[in-house]
Amino acid sequence: MNYILFDGPSRNKLLPFTYTRPVADIRVGIMTIREKWESYLECTTTTVTEDYLSEKFPMVEMENNVMINASFLPTQELVEMIKNLEENQAIFNDEDVIAFFAKESQEEIDFDTYEAFEYQENVVKIDNTWDIFSKNGLAIVNDFEILTKNRRSQPIPSTVNTIAAENIFIEEGAKLEFVTLNASSGPIYIGRDAEIMEGSIIRGPFALCTGSTVKLGAKIYGPTTVGPFSKVGGEVNNSVLFGYSNKGHDGFLGNSVLGEWCNLGADTNNSNLKNNYAEVRLWDYETERFAKTGLQFCGLMMGDHSKCGINTMFNTGTVVGVSSNIFGSGFPRNFVPSFSWGGSNGFTSYMTSKAFEVAKVVMARRDVEFTDQDADILTHVFEESKKYRRD
Repeated sequence: MNYILFDGPSRNKLLPFTYTRPVADIRVGIMTIREKWESYLECTTTTVTEDYLSEKFPMVEMENNVMINASFLPTQELVEMIKNLEENQAIFNDEDVIAFFAKESQEEIDFDTYEAFEYQENVVKIDNTWDIFSKNGLAIVNDFEILTKNRRSQPIPSTVNTIAAENIFIEEGAKLEFVTLNASSGPIYIGRDAEIMEGSIIRGPFALCTGSTVKLGAKIYGPTTVGPFSKVGGEVNNSVLFGYSNKGHDGFLGNSVLGEWCNLGADTNNSNLKNNYAEVRLWDYETERFAKTGLQFCGLMMGDHSKCGINTMFNTGTVVGVSSNIFGSGFPRNFVPSFSWGGSNGFTSYMTSKAFEVAKVVMARRDVEFTDQDADILTHVFEESKKYRRD
């Protein structure tokens, strides 16, 4: 069977992260959503996404296909239902379609003609940006079970202080000495060739993915995920870094999500709690207004390729788009559009020619090429986000 992950109606509510990737390639837990599905299905998947992303993330269609809503995270029970789908059958969670069988010859899908199966048990849906960090703990636990099943961890070095060592898994090539790992409140996963430097204190659930680094004396509270080839230092609480991003210095990052190729300058801090303890509102690209999150703690949402200078301060519930550069004293506003250059005193447009120069240099440092596809995607984002900028 050919499995295809589609963005679904949650896509716009997951901006700015879905400006540059399908919903399936959001990281929550240890793996991306796509990696979770492929692990359960034991096969590769392709994607139905926005037209401007389709060259980088193409769809492969065959005669028989099962379409899966990528905003839902897999479980063993759900995957078994999906594997048994036949023609004109679909799986729903209330009004949301989770998966359905589709023939290549079908031009339109009419679910009124489908046999519907309801799935309610243990369903986790990534519907909003804040779900990425608020549901990260459960996702880490589930991914940990998948990745470590029937496998043996590398030995824990004798200089490492541990609590609940049975919940710690270390991949080959990882380096850690003179650190404290407390896995009593959730598992700790240390990926291949990752490093935790001396003096760091980490409480699970925590995931340090391939090639990533925890800097000297860092304090990290779970549930936190540090995606591949990233660096973290200072104090971090309940946050997700997708990959190739740096928060390498002192400062606080809490209840936040950073996309790829982000960099936070030294002593950058974000607020994750309002002074009046009120519910946090967050910019919603779909409604183009600030939406209730239902959360008391909510910090920074930063899209790919965005950066900030030293001593930057972000207010509670700040959304920064793609390829923005923020610097200077004071708090920038709670919504910074993509390709913005400036700070609390105002912004101008960060032109693509300059942004691409920086992206090429930044990515080359990690031996990753900034391709024409990447440039085309970011150019589209620049044009699409133009209406939010105030030049």
